[in-house]
Amino acid sequence: MADSTSKAVTTTRNGGVFEVRVDRPPANAIDMATSRALGEAFKELRDDKDLRVGIVSTGGEKFFSGGWDLKAAAEGEHVTHDYGVGGFAGLQELLDMNKPVLCAVEGMAVGGGFELALSCDLIYATEASRFALPEIRAGTLADAASIKLPKRVAYHVAMDMLLTGRWMGADEAMRWGIVKEVVKGDGQGDGEALMARVREAARLLAAGPPLVFAAIKEVVREAESRSFQDVMSRISRKRFRTVERLYDSEDHEEGFRAFAEKRTPQWKGR
Repeated sequence: MADSTSKAVTTTRNGGVFEVRVDRPPANAIDMATSRALGEAFKELRDDKDLRVGIVSTGGEKFFSGGWDLKAAAEGEHVTHDYGVGGFAGLQELLDMNKPVLCAVEGMAVGGGFELALSCDLIYATEASRFALPEIRAGTLADAASIKLPKRVAYHVAMDMLLTGRWMGADEAMRWGIVKEVVKGDGQGDGEALMARVREAARLLAAGPPLVFAAIKEVVREAESRSFQDVMSRISRKRFRTVERLYDSEDHEEGFRAFAEKRTPQWKGR
């Protein structure tokens, strides 16, 4: 069942999978209203215990997202304005997002659109999709990408994109590890094949252990700015809420029992 959160943003719940879709022709550009609606949608994903996995997608075939809405900016919206919970596009600054989020990229992911994709855990793309950070050509900073991209790929690859604004195709993006998988149509529309593949992956994750996923995401997030030994010490000193919840949970015991009994675990998230 779909629940419209704004004219441009819709959400769909299918079991534990929560789809967040932007459809704002012609380029799925993100203005403040769209950003705030996205933030509320991602907040719902984060806070609803029945939801396990998120999917981010957009409408149309040409653009995944053109990023920040420059027309809105010309009319007075600025990057310093209130983009709502989670900051720009609702996800990249959202605190405690401890559930897997998959991204389905069809078309051009440009600037802030690329940054939205980078805020997800796994990116799937059609063969014709392309990525770019053209902010340099407009004399401005791709701020989130300047932080995230050098942590995802080799330094020189990230700097090449940031300093030149060049386009990167989906196949090259997969070679460098930005994209998890390039999906080809194989007789059906690429967009349809993409969504079918992403939903398949989301269902697989939704059947997995949610408390383990939460612990993984918190530890990975903290490890970005700390040394290996510091993070390991924090785990041993019980400084991670999600790790302690996991170790004290029924699911933790269920995992051991299921392994010993040679059966599929039944995860309850508690």
